[in-house]
Amino acid sequence: MSGTYAELIRRLAETTARMDAERGEAQSWYAGQVSAADRAVRDAEQAVRRAEAELEEARKEAESTDAEVLLLWQTLRERLGGGVRRIGDPPVPTVGAPTDPRLLLDGVRDLLDRARHPGELSGSAQPLLAVFGVLGAAVAYALGFAARAAGLRYGGDLAIGMPVLGLVVTLVGPVVGLAPAKLLADRRHAGLDPKSVTIVVAAGLLTTGALFALVR
Repeated sequence: MSGTYAELIRRLAETTARMDAERGEAQSWYAGQVSAADRAVRDAEQAVRRAEAELEEARKEAESTDAEVLLLWQTLRERLGGGVRRIGDPPVPTVGAPTDPRLLLDGVRDLLDRARHPGELSGSAQPLLAVFGVLGAAVAYALGFAARAAGLRYGGDLAIGMPVLGLVVTLVGPVVGLAPAKLLADRRHAGLDPKSVTIVVAAGLLTTGALFALVR
């Protein structure tokens, strides 16, 4: 009986030891899982805070970019003047566009700044300016000549008024070439400086004088 009792005690002790070991392992595993879960929660909270901060920064940057776009667009509308209706509203940003909008805005600012301070036409444009002056004066002289001829042809009040009108048109001829010259300067993002104006008007005056001398 004693041997059997001793064996039972030994087995009970072994069973108790295994239970304690398994309990310890379970507690260690549980503690590890809780610690890992806590770390995961902390990492997730930090990720959420970072995402919120990035979202707020992106929102502020988007608002700043929108404000800059509106300002530049208004500047462009003021620059175009009569062409305002043609350009409409500011363009809508393209989703997924690879280009940094700040680089695009810098480029637009630089372009508008150069548009506000146009340079002078190059020397290569001077012959074309002279041609504008010649053609403008020639066209004006032809219109004036036609008006005078119409007055002589139809007589009456027209015989008085049309020659006066023709003379006015002819005298305006030297400056008519400034209109295409201005278009040329705008296309080349330049200004119509005094030198260019002088070339156009001088060519127009010479043409008008030559036509008066040749056609009487």
